[in-house]
Amino acid sequence: QVQLVESGGGLVQAGGSLRLSCAASGRTFSSYPLYWFRQAPGKERELVATISGVNTYYAASVKGRFTISRDNAKNTVYLQMNSLKPEDAAIYTCVVSALGAWGQGTQVTVSS
Repeated sequence: QVQLVESGGGLVQAGGSLRLSCAASGRTFSSYPLYWFRQAPGKERELVATISGVNTYYAASVKGRFTISRDNAKNTVYLQMNSLKPEDAAIYTCVVSALGAWGQGTQVTVSS
Protein backbone atom coordinates (compact mmCIF):
# COMPACT_ATOMS: atom_id res chain seq x y z
CA GLN A 1 0.00 0.00 0.00
CA VAL A 2 1.27 3.46 -0.87
CA GLN A 3 0.24 6.81 0.55
CA LEU A 4 0.65 10.00 -1.45
CA VAL A 5 1.02 13.42 0.15
CA GLU A 6 1.06 16.61 -1.91
CA SER A 7 2.61 19.87 -0.82
CA GLY A 8 3.72 23.15 -2.30
CA GLY A 9 0.40 24.73 -3.14
CA GLY A 10 -0.43 28.27 -2.18
CA LEU A 11 -1.25 31.74 -3.42
CA VAL A 12 0.80 33.24 -6.20
CA GLN A 13 0.41 36.20 -8.53
CA ALA A 14 -0.18 35.63 -12.20
CA GLY A 15 3.13 35.05 -13.92
CA GLY A 16 4.62 33.49 -10.82
CA SER A 17 5.80 29.96 -10.10
CA LEU A 18 5.08 27.15 -7.71
CA ARG A 19 6.54 23.68 -7.32
CA LEU A 20 4.23 20.95 -6.17
CA SER A 21 5.58 17.80 -4.58
CA CYS A 22 3.97 14.39 -4.32
CA ALA A 23 5.76 12.24 -1.78
CA ALA A 24 5.03 8.56 -1.50
CA SER A 25 5.36 6.40 1.56
CA GLY A 26 4.68 2.76 2.16
CA ARG A 27 6.35 1.47 -0.94
CA THR A 28 8.32 2.66 -3.90
CA PHE A 29 6.28 3.74 -6.88
CA SER A 30 9.04 4.58 -9.34
CA SER A 31 8.02 1.83 -11.75
CA TYR A 32 4.46 3.10 -12.06
CA PRO A 33 3.04 6.05 -13.99
CA LEU A 34 2.08 9.02 -11.88
CA TYR A 35 -0.60 11.50 -12.86
CA TRP A 36 -1.25 15.06 -11.75
CA PHE A 37 -4.90 16.05 -12.00
CA ARG A 38 -6.53 19.35 -11.17
CA GLN A 39 -10.07 20.39 -10.54
CA ALA A 40 -11.42 23.91 -10.26
CA PRO A 41 -14.83 24.69 -8.75
CA GLY A 42 -17.61 23.92 -11.19
CA LYS A 43 -15.25 22.29 -13.67
CA GLU A 44 -14.43 18.71 -14.55
CA ARG A 45 -11.25 17.08 -13.35
CA GLU A 46 -8.44 17.63 -15.85
CA LEU A 47 -5.33 15.55 -16.41
CA VAL A 48 -2.46 18.02 -16.27
CA ALA A 49 0.68 15.90 -16.59
CA THR A 50 1.91 12.32 -16.50
CA ILE A 51 5.29 10.74 -15.97
CA SER A 52 5.99 7.13 -16.83
CA GLY A 53 9.61 6.09 -16.83
CA VAL A 54 11.34 8.73 -18.93
CA ASN A 55 8.16 9.62 -20.80
CA THR A 56 6.06 12.64 -19.98
CA TYR A 57 2.73 14.00 -21.13
CA TYR A 58 1.25 17.46 -20.71
CA ALA A 59 -2.16 18.88 -21.33
CA ALA A 60 -2.15 21.45 -24.09
CA SER A 61 -3.18 24.11 -21.60
CA VAL A 62 0.05 23.74 -19.59
CA LYS A 63 2.57 22.54 -22.15
CA GLY A 64 5.64 24.73 -22.15
CA ARG A 65 4.86 26.12 -18.69
CA PHE A 66 4.71 23.03 -16.46
CA THR A 67 7.37 20.37 -15.99
CA ILE A 68 6.87 17.02 -14.30
CA SER A 69 9.85 15.17 -12.86
CA ARG A 70 10.63 12.50 -10.31
CA ASP A 71 13.34 11.83 -7.79
CA ASN A 72 13.31 8.11 -7.24
CA ALA A 73 15.78 8.34 -4.36
CA LYS A 74 13.27 10.51 -2.52
CA ASN A 75 10.23 8.63 -3.83
CA THR A 76 8.84 11.99 -4.87
CA VAL A 77 7.38 13.48 -8.04
CA TYR A 78 7.39 17.21 -8.70
CA LEU A 79 5.29 19.51 -10.81
CA GLN A 80 7.10 22.75 -11.57
CA MET A 81 4.57 25.34 -12.63
CA ASN A 82 5.80 28.54 -14.26
CA SER A 83 4.02 31.50 -15.83
CA LEU A 84 0.93 30.71 -13.82
CA LYS A 85 -2.38 32.05 -15.00
CA PRO A 86 -5.62 32.62 -13.05
CA GLU A 87 -7.14 29.69 -14.94
CA ASP A 88 -4.51 27.39 -13.40
CA ALA A 89 -6.13 27.84 -10.01
CA ALA A 90 -7.47 24.51 -8.79
CA ILE A 91 -6.92 21.68 -6.38
CA TYR A 92 -4.04 19.61 -7.68
CA THR A 93 -3.97 15.91 -6.86
CA CYS A 94 -1.38 13.25 -7.62
CA VAL A 95 -2.48 9.75 -8.47
CA VAL A 96 -0.83 6.38 -8.98
CA SER A 97 -3.80 4.59 -10.46
CA ALA A 98 -1.95 1.29 -10.80
CA LEU A 99 -1.77 1.19 -7.00
CA GLY A 100 -5.13 2.78 -6.36
CA ALA A 101 -3.45 5.67 -4.60
CA TRP A 102 -4.71 9.26 -4.50
CA GLY A 103 -3.29 12.16 -2.59
CA GLN A 104 -5.42 14.54 -0.58
CA GLY A 105 -4.83 17.44 -2.96
CA THR A 106 -3.16 20.82 -2.60
CA GLN A 107 -4.79 24.14 -3.39
CA VAL A 108 -3.26 26.46 -5.96
CA THR A 109 -4.62 30.00 -6.12
CA VAL A 110 -3.48 32.47 -8.76
CA SER A 111 -4.33 36.13 -8.38
CA SER A 112 -4.63 38.36 -11.43
